[in-house]
Amino acid sequence: MTSKKNSLKLVFVSAIAALGGFLFGYDTGVINGTQFYFSKFFELDPATKGWVVGSALLGCFVGAIVSGPLSRKFGRKYSLIFSALLFTVSAWGSGLPEFLPQTVPVLVMFRLIGGMGIGIASMNAPMYIAELSPANIRGKMVTLYQMAIVLGFFIVFLVTYQIGAGKTEAYNTETGWRMMFWSELIPCLLFLLLLFFVPKSPRWLMLKKREEASIKVLTSLHGSEQAIEEAKEIKESIEKDTSIGFKQIFAKGILPIIVIGAVLSFLQQFTGINAVLYYGADIFEKALGFGQEDVLAQQVLLAGVNVAFTILAMTTVDKWGRKPLVIVGSYGMFLGFGLLGVTLMTGNVGILSLIGILLFVGAFAMSMGPVVWVMLSEMFPNRMRSIGMSIAVAVQWAANYLVSQSFPIVAESEVNTQGIWNGSLPYFLFMIFIAIIIWFVKRLMPETKGKTLEEIETVWQERYKD
Repeated sequence: MTSKKNSLKLVFVSAIAALGGFLFGYDTGVINGTQFYFSKFFELDPATKGWVVGSALLGCFVGAIVSGPLSRKFGRKYSLIFSALLFTVSAWGSGLPEFLPQTVPVLVMFRLIGGMGIGIASMNAPMYIAELSPANIRGKMVTLYQMAIVLGFFIVFLVTYQIGAGKTEAYNTETGWRMMFWSELIPCLLFLLLLFFVPKSPRWLMLKKREEASIKVLTSLHGSEQAIEEAKEIKESIEKDTSIGFKQIFAKGILPIIVIGAVLSFLQQFTGINAVLYYGADIFEKALGFGQEDVLAQQVLLAGVNVAFTILAMTTVDKWGRKPLVIVGSYGMFLGFGLLGVTLMTGNVGILSLIGILLFVGAFAMSMGPVVWVMLSEMFPNRMRSIGMSIAVAVQWAANYLVSQSFPIVAESEVNTQGIWNGSLPYFLFMIFIAIIIWFVKRLMPETKGKTLEEIETVWQERYKD
């Protein structure tokens, strides 16, 4: 029986791992808060602005690729420590003071370093939490990662608002954006310090044939009786498959799971969420007609909706299940962008347009945001979880880069700004992908609530055994 002490330790350890998500969200928010000002400082054209904003995502892609072998060899804990070091270096270097040679290439270099940290953390943190958590609350615990992302996103807007509000545009263009980047150093150093107090993953320990250490961790988190039972299941699951490394991808019944995980990751990004999060300031100012003085306040509202609906996902994912949340949320995203697109196309921008964006963000926050991380952390077998997650997360960051790089080009293109689209084209394109998500999840994703990771492994094997 899991005691209160065990449960509190599980929450404490999971919350520390989830700080990797907090930094992911903080970094997303800080680039949103700073890009308006550093774009003016460096006099960036749309394509170069897309490159500076999207450059971190190339680092995320590299980080996700190396995170599989890194996690397999050194474990989830030490991979997260390495990511925290990268976050810290990036936060310092992105805000270099005026007397140091801050140029676009230097800024991009530090953004790439931070991106590698995000890529490593985004694979290891949800996987680590899933490997620690009991089946009946695993969805809620993994959703802590997404909650941390949106909290980071929310808090950074409060911080950037505090730094930038009341200051002249000249101050923010010269100095303010640097302070915004440096504010990330505080959570970076906290994450790094606290990681030294968490245990290693019990499933990774079992993979390394350290059964006694694995049982000790499970006992501290779940209680002795449940720990022995779980350790037996984990050991049997690992012993079923003796294949090693990337060869596992082509093992019988495995390739379909890899492909489904990769497509799910791709579709998460092509909802358009990061177009809204990265370029929210531009959308509010240019597309919706808000004045620059109102932009930061609107962003805080957007981040608040993100937090509220992520809480809804946390409280329902283990009750309603993964599939219902994704399907209902996808309908909400579709309607939200539909409302935004129609108001832009007809020239009736205003409160209805804002409601459309908030509906989209809220629907994403209760569905494709948290639930995809839950699904990815659950769907791969024990022996290949780090490799499978690495591939899926790498695809996710590649798709994120495509969206962030192309959105300002499409949004500012002549086709979009002139003629019938009137600024609405990107949102109608995203709606097509959202419709595909509904079909994809209904058709191909099994429901996994309440099952152990080893039981889920059996579900996928039965479905794709041929």
